[in-house]
Amino acid sequence: MTISSFDERAAALRAAGVPFAIATVVRTVDATSAKPGAKALVLGDGTIAEGWIGGGCARGAVSRAAEAALSDGTPRFVSLRPEELLNAEGRSHGEESQGIRFARSRCPSKGSMDVFVEPVAPPPELVVCGESPVALALCELSARLGFFRMLCAPGLSEERMPPVERKRDGFDLDGASGSRRYVVVATQGKGDEAALTAALAAKPSYVAFVGSRRKFQALRDRLAANGVAAAELDRVRSPAGLDISAITPDEIALSILAEIVAERRARPDSRNPLRRGDEAGAA
Repeated sequence: MTISSFDERAAALRAAGVPFAIATVVRTVDATSAKPGAKALVLGDGTIAEGWIGGGCARGAVSRAAEAALSDGTPRFVSLRPEELLNAEGRSHGEESQGIRFARSRCPSKGSMDVFVEPVAPPPELVVCGESPVALALCELSARLGFFRMLCAPGLSEERMPPVERKRDGFDLDGASGSRRYVVVATQGKGDEAALTAALAAKPSYVAFVGSRRKFQALRDRLAANGVAAAELDRVRSPAGLDISAITPDEIALSILAEIVAERRARPDSRNPLRRGDEAGAA
C-alpha cells in the first residue's frame, strides 16, 4: 500500500458518503507482523477496504471496534495481548478500563499491539427549502458547522446563492432521506404545502417549518385533508428553532441551527427546551 492509494481510497469513500474508520497501530511489543504507523480503512461491516494492520489474529478485534465506533461515533483504543499476559495482569478479553478495550490475541508470535480506531462519518446534510431571508441566512450560517448543504429554491438566481450550494429544481428531495439529514422549510408563503409534503416524504431525522403556530396549523389541516398521516405531521418542529427571542432572519436561523445541533448530539430533551413561541418565526 502506498500513501497515495490509502489517501485516495479514503477521499473516495468520503466523496461517496460512505462511513468508515481509520485503524492505526500506535504501539507494538515483541514480535508483531504490523508495526507502529500501519493503517487500515475499515468499513461499517468490518471489511478492510484498504491498508493492513496485521493478520487475522488482530483483524477481528479491530473490525469489531470499528463497527462499534461507527455505531456511536466514539473512537476506540484496542489493546491486543496474548491470553497469558491478560491473565497475568488480571484482565479479561472484552474488558474496558480507562478508555482501553482489551482483546485476546492468538498470534503465534505472542506479541502485543495497541490500535487506535477513529470513526469517519459523512457530514450531515442540511436541506433548506425556500428563497426567503431566513433560508439564505441558514445557508450562510451553517457553513461553519460542517453541514453539506443543498438549497431547494425554485427561481433563486445564482448570484444570490452561496457558492458552495447545490441547487435543485422544485422540491424534489429524492435522496435526502436518512438519519443524518435535516430539512428546514423556509418558503414563507411560496410553495409551503409542496415543500412540506416533499420534506415529510423524504423522512429525514429532522424537519422544521418556519412560521407561526397559527400558520402551521392551517397548513397542517390542509395536509391532513390530503391524506398526510397525523404521526408524520407531529414530527414537524414548528415554530422552528429554540426560543432565544429571535427577531431578525439571522437570529431565527441561529435558533434553528441550535435546535439541529441539539438533535444531532442526541440531547434527550432536544424537543422541549426553549421552544419558540408564536411570535418568533412568524411569516
